[in-house]
Amino acid sequence: MRIWIVLFLGIAAIPASAETLVAARTLRAQTIVTPDDVLTQSGTVPGVLTDATEAIGLETRVSIYEGRPIRPADLGPPAIVDRNQIVALSYVAGALTITAEGRALARGGVGDRIRVMNVASRTTVSGVVAADGSVRVMAER
Repeated sequence: MRIWIVLFLGIAAIPASAETLVAARTLRAQTIVTPDDVLTQSGTVPGVLTDATEAIGLETRVSIYEGRPIRPADLGPPAIVDRNQIVALSYVAGALTITAEGRALARGGVGDRIRVMNVASRTTVSGVVAADGSVRVMAER
């Protein structure tokens, strides 16, 4: 019978060098983030972005001041629908499809839920912005 002796080496915890993504300059709301707009600083701040690729190409939802950390909630997809823009409004329920012209009551990017007023009936509905710039209203369940 063999007895194996296993040695556990105590390895000291070495703090990982984490980075925090910060604004390189003041970014106004509705600005598309470019590589020149962000910097990384050493240090860890909970709940903020750490990689520039997570922010580049997105639009700021609020103003972000120079040197401030960038949080995921500060960014979103770029708006493709502007407030007061005329959009195609579609309602799909099974085989039934109704299309109408609507006026956007808010800005929104792909996947954002916005309110739209049907131009003909003046009824306000909520829908999701599609990639083609139309707004799709879902059937309530």
